[in-house]
Amino acid sequence: MLVRFISAALMGWTLVEFLLYWVISNHNQQPLETMPCVMKSLPFLTGVIMLIKSRALAAWISDKLDL
Repeated sequence: MLVRFISAALMGWTLVEFLLYWVISNHNQQPLETMPCVMKSLPFLTGVIMLIKSRALAAWISDKLDL
């Protein structure tokens, strides 16, 4: 459950960051640049991968903590 929460938090954080970047660029009347958008999308992709692999990731963390 914690792994799913963290992945959802990463995806939500990325969406908020994109929204703020878009608002700031509109306020400054500047176009959106490609590289900052790509860099800001990395946490979203990490969250999606974590959500897909959540069961295996949770089992791996559980095995590491059961030493």
